[in-house]
Amino acid sequence: MSTMSRAIEVQNLQKSFAVKVKGKTRSVEAVRGVSLSVARGEIFGFLGPNGAGKTTCQRMLTTLLPIGGGTALVAGFDVRTQAREVRRHIGYVSQLGGADLPATGRENLMLAGRLYGLSRTDVKKKIEELSRLLELDELLDRIVRAYSGGQKRRLEIAMGIIHEPDILFMDEPSSGLDPQNRAGLWAHIRRLREKGVTIFLTTHYLDEADELADRLAIMDAGKIVAQGTPLELKQLVSEAEIAARLKKEAVTKATLDDVFLKITGRTLRNTGKEVM
Repeated sequence: MSTMSRAIEVQNLQKSFAVKVKGKTRSVEAVRGVSLSVARGEIFGFLGPNGAGKTTCQRMLTTLLPIGGGTALVAGFDVRTQAREVRRHIGYVSQLGGADLPATGRENLMLAGRLYGLSRTDVKKKIEELSRLLELDELLDRIVRAYSGGQKRRLEIAMGIIHEPDILFMDEPSSGLDPQNRAGLWAHIRRLREKGVTIFLTTHYLDEADELADRLAIMDAGKIVAQGTPLELKQLVSEAEIAARLKKEAVTKATLDDVFLKITGRTLRNTGKEVM
């Protein structure tokens, strides 16, 4: 993969935190030498359990946390020394959202666009475009507090891409959504990819990564333990190993949960919020 074709290039990324245990301060390594590449225009899935270091990695790549060690280029810019340029080329949809609940969807989008430096005229044009792309037309003039979970998530995605970023970082985008809203959100994420947006998707949901990701990385205890396409990773698990753990009448087709179990020794079924 040439440098020009990479949206994200990370080498030996590291981060430690000082924590107090029984009155004593010690250093905890949250990210321990992560290296990965993300191609332009792909959906890259980032999997791992709570505490694996996924969110810490994402926060460093989006300039929200200082890098502890290693290097990271995002949209061709050094995260450590060119943070302002990085921010101009990325969007970020956090797990906690960020929309102002008492305001309308239109007011939220107008504020987001103006904060990114767009003129009022340009923001109005972008609102009309995004309302069609993300099916927000009937919601724009309602207060966000009245939105469903899926509607609120679509608004937050619109807020994250109103300035037309090259790369969109999404942290647990479908957390808390029902199956119908999750499926709808997945369709909208694919539309963004079709428009050329690179998407870095952090998720706990194995089916989500399998359904959406062109490639993915599995992180455990601060390290990348596997990378590849969903199919490549599933091929790591032999049919014999799967059959030994399943009932005779069950289908022995490999899943990403089988992959995670083989690599880490446990299944990934935790859907709680990640701290690190």
